[in-house]
Amino acid sequence: MGILHLVATPIGNLEDISARGLRTLREVRLIAAEDTRHTRQLLTHFDIHTPLTSYYEHNKLSKLDAILAALAEGDVALVSDAGTPAINDPGYELVKAALAAGHTVSPVPGASAPIAALAASGLPTEAFLYLGYLPRKGGERRALLGSVAELPYTLIFLETPHRLMESLDDLLSLPGGTPAGAGRQMAAARELTKLHEQIVRGSVGEVKAHFTANEPRGEFTLVVEGKKMSDGGRWPDEQLQAAIRAGLKAGKPGKELAAELAKVSGWPRREVYSLIIAKKQ
Repeated sequence: MGILHLVATPIGNLEDISARGLRTLREVRLIAAEDTRHTRQLLTHFDIHTPLTSYYEHNKLSKLDAILAALAEGDVALVSDAGTPAINDPGYELVKAALAAGHTVSPVPGASAPIAALAASGLPTEAFLYLGYLPRKGGERRALLGSVAELPYTLIFLETPHRLMESLDDLLSLPGGTPAGAGRQMAAARELTKLHEQIVRGSVGEVKAHFTANEPRGEFTLVVEGKKMSDGGRWPDEQLQAAIRAGLKAGKPGKELAAELAKVSGWPRREVYSLIIAKKQ
C-alpha cells in the first residue's frame, strides 16, 4: 500500500523547501495540491514533472476516493499553497481517510508560519496555544479571546490585513497587559521569509499604532503574550481549572501539563496533577 506524504512547501522564499521534500515530490506517483496552478509554479522552478490533482475545501470529499485509489497503487504527496499541509486546510480530511484505509501517513517537515513567528517573537516558547484564524465576526472573535484570556500560554493566531486593526482592538481588551491600557506584549509577523518580511514587536497598543501609520499588507501571524500571574500570587481555582481544561483538550500529557502550570500558577505541582487526574476521571 502507498504512503501519504505530507510535504511542507515554502511560505515565501522558495529555498524554504527541504531536499527531502523535493525528492519526495519527484518520486511519488501523484501530488494532491490545494491549488494546482500555484503548485505547478513550484514544480516548474525545481524541474519536477509529477502529475497533479486538485484537493481543496470545495472538492475535498468528492476527491477522496480518487486519491485513495491512487494510494492503493503507490505513494501520494499532499501539499498546501504554503507551509505544512493539514494545518488550517482540508488535508486533515484526507489524513483521516488514509489512516482509516490502513495507509501510512508520513510527515515531511518544513516551513510553518506559526512556528517561525513564535520562534522570532521574543515571547515565551515553552508552552503555546495555536488557534488558527481569528473569527471574522467581532462577537465571535471577542468570545474566542475571552475563552483564552486567563490562560498562561503564548497565543498564536492568523489574521488577514483588512481585519488586522479590528483584531488588535479586541486584543487590547485582554486582561494582564502593560500599564496605561497598552495591552499585552505581542509580535505581528507579515510576509515571513519573503522579500518584505517584517516582524513588529511591542505592546498591542504599540503594534496598533505602527499599523495605523503604515497600511497593513500581506498575511499576518500574531503572537500574543499569555496571562501572567499577578504579584507572584496564586491563581484562583477557576483560572487553574480553565488552564487544565485547555491543556487536556490540546492533548498534553498529565505530568507535562502539571509541570507547566505549576511554574506559572503558584500551585504545587502535586496539587495540580491531582486536579488533572480528577478532571480526566
